[in-house]
Amino acid sequence: MKLTRIDLNSWLVHTQTQTFLLDPWLVDPLVFFGLPWFIRLQHRQMPPFTPETLPKIDGILLSQGQPDHCHPPTLQRLDKQIPVFASPTAARVARSLGFMRVQALDPWQSVQWGDLGITAVPGAPLGPVRELGFLLEELPTQTRLYYEPHLSQPDVRPRLQQEFTPIHTLLIPVVGQIFPFLGEVIMGPQRALQVVAALRPQQVIPTAMGEVDYHGWFAAQIRPLGSLEEFREKLGSLNAATGQSIQLCCPAPGETVSLPAEVKT
Repeated sequence: MKLTRIDLNSWLVHTQTQTFLLDPWLVDPLVFFGLPWFIRLQHRQMPPFTPETLPKIDGILLSQGQPDHCHPPTLQRLDKQIPVFASPTAARVARSLGFMRVQALDPWQSVQWGDLGITAVPGAPLGPVRELGFLLEELPTQTRLYYEPHLSQPDVRPRLQQEFTPIHTLLIPVVGQIFPFLGEVIMGPQRALQVVAALRPQQVIPTAMGEVDYHGWFAAQIRPLGSLEEFREKLGSLNAATGQSIQLCCPAPGETVSLPAEVKT
């Protein structure tokens, strides 16, 4: 299995025979609630792909219904015959845009598409809705990746440990964001380290980071939590204390990295 970073929450997931598009935002701007004055995001540099220059996409994975994971202007420019695997809120958006093959996934539901196994992992609550993360497994190699774009909740870790060990790579935020009234919406270094300590991957790849400008009234109220260097130091301390050698991998936009698959002893 390989990953290509696009930017922010957007990635390409490559198996031996297929390519999947994860939480794509390829078209500027990104506006929440149709209110540019409230919060609007803009890439500082053009992403490495447009909807038209992507490689052949065999499936789309949408973890949440919000536009930073399920971006209508991007999705509108993609082939509506591509299968979509999504949270229920994102599935509604995809269907409204004309996608013909949409599967809404319930928590812990698993599906297989070619050589990729997809398990919907309960994610962070966003208001009354609990969105999804994904446990992805390249079946021929048994390479496993856990993706959580916001907050990995403690209640999911026992089942991940019991049913999906080993998880080779975590694709999680390590630099957080604090929202007014909501608190830590995207996990920072300390919570990220708790996930790492529980799941003991071989590699951590940060997501929810990018060269992005935030505009609008609400954007001005968002506070960052921690830094990449802070997480790197915490991970080094964890490795020293436990004798592990968990790696931190930070690909640049457009860069493709291979995911380890060796079983840990």
